[in-house]
Formats: sequence, structure tokens, C-alpha cells
Amino acid sequence: MKDLKFDRHRRLRGSANLRAMVRETSIQKEDFIYPIFVVEGEDYKKEISSMPGVYHFSIDRLGEELDEVVELGIPSVILFGVPKDKDPVGSQAYHDHAITQEAIRFAKQRHPELVVIADTCLCQYTDHGHCGVIEDGVILNDESLDLLARTAVSQAKAGADIIAPSNMMDGFVAAIRYGLDEAGFSNIPIMSYGVKYASAYYGPFREAAHSTPQFGDRKTYQMDPANRMEALREASSDVNEGADFMIVKPALSYLDIIREVRDNFDIPIVAYNVSGEYAMVKAAAQNGWVDEEKIVLETLLSMKRAGADILMSYHAKDAVRWLEGK
Repeated sequence: MKDLKFDRHRRLRGSANLRAMVRETSIQKEDFIYPIFVVEGEDYKKEISSMPGVYHFSIDRLGEELDEVVELGIPSVILFGVPKDKDPVGSQAYHDHAITQEAIRFAKQRHPELVVIADTCLCQYTDHGHCGVIEDGVILNDESLDLLARTAVSQAKAGADIIAPSNMMDGFVAAIRYGLDEAGFSNIPIMSYGVKYASAYYGPFREAAHSTPQFGDRKTYQMDPANRMEALREASSDVNEGADFMIVKPALSYLDIIREVRDNFDIPIVAYNVSGEYAMVKAAAQNGWVDEEKIVLETLLSMKRAGADILMSYHAKDAVRWLEGK
């Protein structure tokens, strides 16, 4: 055995401090965006059944959630408005005093330093649950772009720091960038859901946002989970049209796509740790099958290691507490 030669990788694993010294990837509180669901009404806070620990808030109860986020040092939230009234063209999406716009105003007044991101889509505002205008059962691409641009401008007027369009219509970034610039909001960045797959992992979100399609599915505009190169084409189009961030959604089953996008584009990459990913961990933890803290932090670390700069996650509050020993 004295002539046996091999590499001794374990030399760098001998103690916690030594492992920390050579650690390649880390998570910090500044990495997170925390999603919040806002509903109409008063004195309303109710847990979403498929997402334990995540709630619907009326605006008069929203402050307690925002205060907690700020106290934890999480720098950003994304707001999802859930309106009472819906119609075929999602008019509450671009009404200046609709639920999302009022929630944005409230958030910016209460915590001006908090980065408030507006989800910009039509699905939770339309009575059919799709992300665009419909004619004879077909989701119309170009006719939907004007409504998306109007929504973005309305959200920017309300005080949104970032517009995050999630509809996956072709040309949506170009239309929104043009609309924002024409309205005097050329300084507002676009965080594009440019790589968004038609995924089964969105189920709990659809309960939370009341956005389940009333017919068919979203496979004609969201991406086929089997496709890799298509993600690069989608991302390239959005970057060329003016996207400032790129979201990959979902994250956990698409870590290879996060890496592909990271290697090909030099804008910040956001991994959306979606509702189904969150719900599975929560269910397993509640049954005692996994260690929730360890599983969540390892999962989030995998997204950073894959190349994400930013983590949009329902675990954000818990993750920060665990990271900082709170």
C-alpha cells in the first residue's frame, strides 16, 4: 500500500470551519423575494389549505406580513392580487384602483425601502382563467399585448418598483417595455417570466390565486417540460426585447435549465421555487418524513448552485430564520 497514490479530497472537509472556508455556494437573506397574496375585503387573513404557512390577506391586514418581512431583512416581495370581480378581458388587472394596485400603494407607503414587484398577468382577473383575450376558444396573442401593457403601466403608476409579466404571450416584454417607456416609466425594470413551463407544480398556486383555467390548459402558450433549447430561444427573445431579469419557473425540476440560462445570459436569474415544490416539502415535514429545515435549505442551495442569483420562494421567511438562527 505504500506506493498507492490517490487524491485526498477529505482534507478540506475535516471541520465545520474548514468546510465553511471552501464553500462555493451560499444563501443569504438578500437573495429572497417573498410572494404575498392579497384579496379584497376587510380584516381577512386565512391560510391557504394546500400551502401551510401561506395566507390570503386583505389590505388592512397586509401590514403585519410586510412588517415581518422587513424585520427579517428580506428585501423584496411580489404581490399577487385576487379580485372579487372577473370578466372576459380581465379589466380589474389594469384598473388604477384594483386590488393589486391598492396593495402596491399600501406596501410602498408602509415600507418605502421595500422592493415591491407586481405580478403582471390576466389569468386571476379573467372569468375564463386564461392569460389573454379569448375568441372562439383560442387565446389571442397580439390582442392580449395591449391589455398587458396597460396593466404594467397601471402597476407602475401605483408605485411598483419592478414589473414581472408572467403570461407567456409572444412579444409581451416588447409590448410592456414600450408601454412603460411611453408612459414615462423607462426607469422601471422588467422581471420576465420568460422561461415558464406548463407544469403540474403550479396546482396549489391556482387555489391561492383563484386562477384555474375554466377550459383546456395553458400548453399553447407555456413551454413544454420536455424542451431545453426552447428555453434559450425564449430567454433570448425577452432579453432582446428589454428584459432586465429572467425568471425560470418552476425551479427544482428545471435546475438544468437554470444553468443553461445562467451560462448564456448575463442578466440576473431568478429561480421561482413554486407552490407545488413548497407544498410537497410541507406535507412531508408535517408527517415527520423529512427534516424541513435541512430539506428546504438544501433545496434552495441547489437553485443557487445551478446559477440563480435570486430566489423567489414561499420558504423565504423560514429560511432566513434558520440561516440566522432566529
